[in-house]
Amino acid sequence: MIPFNIGYAGLRFSLSSLVEEGSVKFLQHILDLDSRGQGNLQAIFFAVIVSSSLVGIAWMLPKLSTVGIIGLTAGMVIFIVCFASTEMALYALIFSMLLSPEFMVGATGGSSLSRGVTLRLDDFMLAIIGFSWFAKMSINKELGLFLKTPLNAPIGFYIIVCLVSTLYGSLFGRVNLLTGFFFVLKYFEYMIIYFMVANHITRRSQINSYLWAILLTGVIVSLVAMFQIPGGGRVSAPFEGQYGEPNTLGGYLVFIISLTIGLFVNSGSFRDRLIYLGMILLFIIPFFYTQSRSSYLAMGPAVMVFIWLSEKRNLIVGILLIVAVCLPFIAPQAARDRVAYTFSQGKHRNDVVSIGGVKLDTSTTARINSWKDASKDWINHPFLGYGVTGYKFVDAQYIRVITETGVIGLITFFALLITVFKQVNHILATTTDRFYRGLTMGFLAGYVGILVHALGANTFIIVRIMEPFWFVVAMVFLIPKLEAADVIGREEGDGAEMAA
Repeated sequence: MIPFNIGYAGLRFSLSSLVEEGSVKFLQHILDLDSRGQGNLQAIFFAVIVSSSLVGIAWMLPKLSTVGIIGLTAGMVIFIVCFASTEMALYALIFSMLLSPEFMVGATGGSSLSRGVTLRLDDFMLAIIGFSWFAKMSINKELGLFLKTPLNAPIGFYIIVCLVSTLYGSLFGRVNLLTGFFFVLKYFEYMIIYFMVANHITRRSQINSYLWAILLTGVIVSLVAMFQIPGGGRVSAPFEGQYGEPNTLGGYLVFIISLTIGLFVNSGSFRDRLIYLGMILLFIIPFFYTQSRSSYLAMGPAVMVFIWLSEKRNLIVGILLIVAVCLPFIAPQAARDRVAYTFSQGKHRNDVVSIGGVKLDTSTTARINSWKDASKDWINHPFLGYGVTGYKFVDAQYIRVITETGVIGLITFFALLITVFKQVNHILATTTDRFYRGLTMGFLAGYVGILVHALGANTFIIVRIMEPFWFVVAMVFLIPKLEAADVIGREEGDGAEMAA
């Protein structure tokens, strides 16, 4: 025990010295920058944050347990690696998106129902990576903090509305301010990814590498999900705690399958097409076994996008008709039973919702009734809503937005969604590169799919869907810039050859 205690005390002392010395050196670096006329308010602001954090860590060290010290050390290692290489940070983030465990850290209160605050390992990863990125931006002014993109203003406005709505709700006791604030942070943590990727990518090869990493993650997730099939029940993504979320995995797979189909359709390489086709077939298996009706519904419009965009519409329509006819026979029994359950379970009940004379199941009825309640209740606070976490849980994105942030929040949210759609559609119409076109087409189809998925789920605040979504948004939005750089590079090369 004595050597362990000596080593443990030594580790505390070393970390404390490192933290204090790092804080001083960071401040000295900022002051040196200012003395050369290169410092600015951005650098000073982040210097204060980083230095305060380092001093706070030094203060906490004597109070931490052995596990806490190990965790803190791991966090500092991740911070240093990410600070040194944004490339490595983004790769780490890609694989942690779907492959990190989650756990409940407490209950929160809305006005009616308590909610659990669920955190995952990549929440901490993203916090550390984002913090290292902010620190790096503050030192290297050439990198900039937020690249100017068409989404900056819509994202900014929506964040402001969520914050104002939550603060307003807390004044009237509808929202626990601390809880609401942390939920707002969780709502927007994935947008940090968008800005990190947008600031970092400068080459086509980076998009290609990141895309393969995203698809590889999808392969791993699908294989893990397939191992769950023999156990019966609905499959879900890895490490989702005691209760899985099949609907989350279904929405994620709608996006990944669409992305892969876009690449498959536009690829000029026979080898790549075989790989993409194999991935599509692999992704479809767990997709069926999620038994997620929202995901099944979402896949239809996603496929329709390919028909709309494809130059070989007749061929695709013919193939889809054959698939549609065969689907009831080739789909797994679990998927067929799940769809049939929607219309058979409530057939002899009087307490279920009936649409066009067809009685729905109790689960769908409960969801529709909650939508009806929310549609009536938001009138009580029409402009700014109840605040984030101020209203009971509603499993439908658009209704949740209007109940939590009111009409103003819904307008800013739709402005964000429309900006994404218009920009991607414009990029697809102007790019001629097959790889870029495949990426953009696949993204657009997946985007339409998750827009439909959001009718029956809180899709745009589900981190496991939104992290890969915003990563790909950034890559697609950078296509015009990269294509312009390629043109300039070719022209400069041609000019050099002529001069020679």
